Amino acid sequence: MKAVELRKKSVEDLGKELIELRKAQFNAKMQLTMQQSNKTDQISKIKKDIARVKHVMAEKVEAN
Repeated sequence: MKAVELRKKSVEDLGKELIELRKAQFNAKMQLTMQQSNKTDQISKIKKDIARVKHVMAEKVEAN
C-alpha cells in the first residue's frame, strides 16, 4: 500500500482501512503464535501499513 493511494481516500475510508489492518495484524500474530504460519515478515509489513494510514490520517486532520 502506497501513501499516494492513501491520500486519495477520505478520513472515513482511512479509518475503515485502519480497522482492517488491525484485524489482519491480530490474525497474523495469532497464526504465528499457534504455529500455523511461519511468515514473520507479514507482521512487520502490516505494522508499516498501519503507520502509513495513521500518518496520512493525521495529515488530513491537520489540514482541516
